[in-house]
Amino acid sequence: MSFIIKMARDKEEIEQILDLNYETFVEEIPQHNENDKKKLLDRFHSENKYIICKENSEVIGMMALRDKRPFSLDEKLNSIEEHLNFSFSKPCEVRLLAVKKNYRNGRVFASLTGGLIRYCLQKGYDIAFISGTTRQSKLYRHLGFEPFAHLVGKDDAMFQPMFLTKDTFLKNENLQAIANISTFLPGPVTIDSEVQDVFRNQPVWHRSEEHHSVVESVNKKLINMTKAKNVVVLTGSGTLSNDAVAAHLSGLGSKGLILSNGEFGERLTDHASRFQLEYDHLSYKWGESLDVNQIENKLMDKKYDWLWFVHCETSTGLLNEFQLIQNLCNKYSIKLCVDAISSIGAVPINFDSIYLATGVSGKAIGSYTGLSFVFFNQLEETSTQVPRYLDILYYQKSGGIPFSQNSNLYRALDTALNKFSFHYFEERQSIYLQACDMFNNKGFSFVIDKQKSSPCVITINLPKQLSSLEFGEDLYLNGFIVHYRNRYLVEKNWVQIALMNTKNDIKQLKTLINSMELLLNDQLQLI
Repeated sequence: MSFIIKMARDKEEIEQILDLNYETFVEEIPQHNENDKKKLLDRFHSENKYIICKENSEVIGMMALRDKRPFSLDEKLNSIEEHLNFSFSKPCEVRLLAVKKNYRNGRVFASLTGGLIRYCLQKGYDIAFISGTTRQSKLYRHLGFEPFAHLVGKDDAMFQPMFLTKDTFLKNENLQAIANISTFLPGPVTIDSEVQDVFRNQPVWHRSEEHHSVVESVNKKLINMTKAKNVVVLTGSGTLSNDAVAAHLSGLGSKGLILSNGEFGERLTDHASRFQLEYDHLSYKWGESLDVNQIENKLMDKKYDWLWFVHCETSTGLLNEFQLIQNLCNKYSIKLCVDAISSIGAVPINFDSIYLATGVSGKAIGSYTGLSFVFFNQLEETSTQVPRYLDILYYQKSGGIPFSQNSNLYRALDTALNKFSFHYFEERQSIYLQACDMFNNKGFSFVIDKQKSSPCVITINLPKQLSSLEFGEDLYLNGFIVHYRNRYLVEKNWVQIALMNTKNDIKQLKTLINSMELLLNDQLQLI
């Protein structure tokens, strides 16, 4: 489409809103009196959030949203609750719905409605109220709005109070199509239908033979995928698995070296410090490649027993040189520890020489968040007892089932792992390279060169005049959720497009990039 949905923030956009408001609710629908300025300022203007539709630099449609009681409908009906037989907890009111006459073909209105629903879902509203003009009541009903109470307004400007609940949205396929959201997050990812189907079944007892078979299947597939000799699966996020690595290292009583060139490498130092590990920290600028010669000079001193680094530094998308670091560790008999949370499932990987490595069930593997892994080849007993929940060897001795486990999480993971083959990685790489070319052709700037980046993470550096936070919010209103809210992304004015979903195909990417280009051009014109 040639138009975009966004939040109104700029003075020029507000002026056009006042013009459209006057054109619609004074000249067309005689709800307010005429004035010489031919602008209509809503009485709740300071509290309104305006969702607008723009083509080029022109505001062609709008709606105002407000969540402060009393609503205008409260004033007209005395109290909304008096006319409903159900309760709600977080309502909002939508007003001033207006579309320019030349654009009343349904597409603009449907796009505004999609943006409205996405905004309401993000804010956690469970019901939205509107005063729908009687001229368009059929259209409102088609979009899922339900009438209630009596007509309000004047004889020549009558409105029907209506509402749309979150429950109605979830049951209405037409509404879900209008408000569809394409996900480009590094996690949680969109879950394939066959993986979702697992959760239609009741969980089974974690001590049953049935669950034991699934655990064995998961472990076998993870080992085949990575070439590690052993793996244990923990119930928790990747942070838990990295804590388990730190806990084990704490029992060795030796010194290590931690490498970092981004947010998640820096987090490894936090894990290490919390477990009082003795280590040196070799830090590089975010997005800077690791200096193999400098690292080797450090390792030559033979004062390190282990080295810990992040394979895919998700904060930038940089894919660090795993093989080069592994070769150095082999050369100097260093125990190699790897955070591979964002690289497992994204690229082929070989753990046959690692000491410890971590991964998760979500992200590129494409299952539900909630399980994490620790891979290893051979671990020695440590001199210090670590917390039971973090004891990797205890998991191994317990056959992978030391505590209560959610069998459905394991079944979902087992199903998701079925899709992996070298052919799968080739397809994802092809989509990534095509996406890079499309972004490059539209003039977007990459933080990481495409040859050094993970094929599942594209980090875009926006012009400094723009706000990445606002850019991400507006993309969401248009039906695309990208990675933009993390603290470090906001600080650096970056947005990330993660290609960890199997549904991220070229057609979907073209639509995303078109919307990003329209938003970028719109914002640059306003500066």
